[in-house]
Amino acid sequence: MGAAALLVCLSCLTIATLVSSYGSNGYDPLRRLLKTKRAKVGLTDISASSYDPHARDVYVGPQDGLMESDKITELPGAPNSVSFDQYSGYVTVDPVNGRALFYYLTESPENASTKPLVLWLNGGPGCSSFGNGAMMELGPFRVGSDGQTLQGNDYAWNNVANIIFLESPAGVGFSYSNTTSDYKLSGDNRTAQDSLTFLVNWLERFPQYKNRDFYITGESYAGHYVPQLALTILQYNKITNQTVINLQGIAIGNALIDDETYVSGSYDFYWTHALIPDEIHQGIISNCNFTPGAPDSPACDNYENQAGDAIGDVYGYNIYAPFCTSPPSPNPYKDVGFDPCSDNYIQSYLNLPQVQKALHANVTSLPYPWTSCSSVIPTWNDRPTTILPVIQQLVASQIRVWIYSGDVDGVVPVTSTRYSINAMNLTIETPWYPWYTQKEVGGYAVGYQGLAFVTVRFSGHFVPSYQPARALTMFSSFIQGVLPPSS
Repeated sequence: MGAAALLVCLSCLTIATLVSSYGSNGYDPLRRLLKTKRAKVGLTDISASSYDPHARDVYVGPQDGLMESDKITELPGAPNSVSFDQYSGYVTVDPVNGRALFYYLTESPENASTKPLVLWLNGGPGCSSFGNGAMMELGPFRVGSDGQTLQGNDYAWNNVANIIFLESPAGVGFSYSNTTSDYKLSGDNRTAQDSLTFLVNWLERFPQYKNRDFYITGESYAGHYVPQLALTILQYNKITNQTVINLQGIAIGNALIDDETYVSGSYDFYWTHALIPDEIHQGIISNCNFTPGAPDSPACDNYENQAGDAIGDVYGYNIYAPFCTSPPSPNPYKDVGFDPCSDNYIQSYLNLPQVQKALHANVTSLPYPWTSCSSVIPTWNDRPTTILPVIQQLVASQIRVWIYSGDVDGVVPVTSTRYSINAMNLTIETPWYPWYTQKEVGGYAVGYQGLAFVTVRFSGHFVPSYQPARALTMFSSFIQGVLPPSS
């Protein structure tokens, strides 16, 4: 992982990525996507008025009896006493091609019948919401270092809501298609459409959730997934003239939502965190045009390469965290129970045959072993350069919108998020203030008209992993519809 691989042409719409490895197989699809030039990925601009989320009708298949067959009786290696119900299995979203998405539902230990339903989406694009989201971040279990046992997570988000983790699109995790060409057709639009189809069918399978308050959450490239799915749901409800999905709000963490402000904010983050010197930062400001599609600048390329050399090998998803090494490096997060090698343990666990059987995983249909981030999807066919118009339409629709940010993430930094929010010119209703949990500052928050921005102190990209207690306080506040506590 040399410094030469650290930074490439940002003015060609690429990412200033610190050396990172999102996944035990070393594959990092977000870095790969953002290193790809505009002409190769077919970037499209999107506006709230032109976005058409109804390219095809929503398929609804028979669901009778499938809820009962999806129930997990026991996860291998789990603690003896599990006080909540779990389900996992497949929902077919395209019967012609045999495209099926894998989900994992963890209900709340208390009052599950009255608590809201939350969908969690990891980004990538191409990373597993089950392996990363459930098993490494906010789910009820963490995988032990032996790769075979599970420990309980006291700060799991199912303490306050029922959580679905969806592996999407097909080709990610245990999700698959019987038509291999499907993997070449992945993009933002199909992901939103398939996720809508999943939800409509899943609610037929679990009819007790049909009228429940529903929220969508996620991180990273889910900054595209979550708002686009939310808008798709609102449009679908209008077409059907009924509230098919009772969407109340969205929350996205360290989210890629606008390419231009993302790139400019990244370099400002590196400079303000003493990763690059003044002269390189000034050279970038003076010579780089971060507007998507702007022409290349040799001077900009030169300063970006210098920035890469200046930063060196740093774990981009948390600039202060150690790499996974053997023997382990000193871990500043050991007190909260997060191990930088967690992804390796999860990969081992989810490839155990007895675990896959317990999860009802159809591994015979998979052309690959389970990995946290899929390399099966060769191209990403469509994505807009900005999601801000979609977010603005959600705000106008009075959907609760929260954007949160771990403040030591170098891949989608807090400065980028702040610049993106500022670009929407929203009115401030609650000025910036410190919020508290466990008798100390958990982060900072500001309330805009229709949108909340919340930081989580000393957290990297995977907020519930690095700061589980703070993340749960933040999430609980989001569900309650109030800003995090000020004292």
